[in-house]
Amino acid sequence: MSAPAGLTGRAGLGRFAVVWAGQLVSVIGSALTAFVLGVWVYLGTGSVTTFVLIQFCAVVPGILLAPYAGAVADRYDRKRIMLVADVGAGVVTALLLVAVSTDSLAVWQVYVATALTATLNSFHIIAYTALVPALVPKEHLGRINGLMQITQGVQIAAPLVAGALLGLVGLRGVLLVDFGSMLFAVGALLLARLPDGAVRPAGASDGERAGIGAGLRWLRGAPGLFALCAVFAVWNFLFAVAGGLVQPLVLSFSSPATLGVLMAAGGSGLFAGGLVMGVWGGPRRRVHGIYAGVALGGVFLVLHSLAPSPWLIGIAAPAFLFTLPLINTCCVTLLQTKVDPAVLGRVLAVVRMIGTAAMPVAFLLIGPLTDGVAEPLMAVDGPLAGGVGALIGTGEGRGIALIFLVVGVLMLALAACAWTRPRLRTVDDLPDAVADETPSPERTLG
Repeated sequence: MSAPAGLTGRAGLGRFAVVWAGQLVSVIGSALTAFVLGVWVYLGTGSVTTFVLIQFCAVVPGILLAPYAGAVADRYDRKRIMLVADVGAGVVTALLLVAVSTDSLAVWQVYVATALTATLNSFHIIAYTALVPALVPKEHLGRINGLMQITQGVQIAAPLVAGALLGLVGLRGVLLVDFGSMLFAVGALLLARLPDGAVRPAGASDGERAGIGAGLRWLRGAPGLFALCAVFAVWNFLFAVAGGLVQPLVLSFSSPATLGVLMAAGGSGLFAGGLVMGVWGGPRRRVHGIYAGVALGGVFLVLHSLAPSPWLIGIAAPAFLFTLPLINTCCVTLLQTKVDPAVLGRVLAVVRMIGTAAMPVAFLLIGPLTDGVAEPLMAVDGPLAGGVGALIGTGEGRGIALIFLVVGVLMLALAACAWTRPRLRTVDDLPDAVADETPSPERTLG
């Protein structure tokens, strides 16, 4: 099936650039707010549990609402969905700003605001990702998806900027910056004149295909892509375990100031990976990029465990995060080129739901696994002190290092296991649902 009417060449890329720039600025503002609100909650309560609940509020709505977000993205104007999501996020920020200005901000309000923002973001990201292949020529999809990964690097590096802003302008000032970034994003979307076929693909609401289960049914008919979802579910679980423990790992042997520098370094790796993918676009066989990224990620996670050294983390963390744009770009481009455009939103939603469903489980396991199992095993006189301890050391924080070692090995095993599955190795050979060239539009929407 051919892609719906879209734009070709410089016209499509230019209009996408307007949208991308607006969304990048908005992500920066949102990341700054998320960081300073977390700091405000932790400093005000002193409770790690209270702080971690923010993570749950940020993750769970996206998992629960993804199928509905996909159905909405396939049935309604995707540009308007993004506008509503951006404006809604701005309203949430404005309400927080009022609470801060009147000195009435409470922890429960932060939870509600985080959940609302996560809900809006779920609808936004699926509509945004589904819009791209109808707007950008297929030969540029890999590069464009690579550039979209830069937003993740910005989010990880945000704490360094947010910490400085918090000291200069306070929580109220950061919220004002976030609100301004939302206005910029909305303005960019309003300026971008997008083709009809990009914002609302033809045939998306015909008969059975209108249901939210259409995405799952389509994936079941493409076994290679469905198996890829399972790989990503395992990978996201392992990533969540490592991501949730990297800060405690660094703080076990270094200062908070060093942690901030290392987080910025990690963000630079993700940012650099996005730039590289933006220029390169990824390998011709996308699945090879996925396998390579997962395997290299496992190697770099193992390196995290070898010594309590900021210099080692300063190398391993950016290298690990460099692999994320490679993996994500190849996966998203595969989906955008292989999936019927009429159900693309719902398929993306199912992939997002399956891929992230295990992350809350990982967050729940981190505490008991670390404090109740790994740390006692790696104590100076622990059961593994004379074995694994000879390799990675013993004492405080070495239990966390043990988890990094195990997670890294499991990630390598995941790459090896995936490679043995013929349907996964040949997923690039599935027929394309996107044409090599998209015809020029007869009319556009303002």
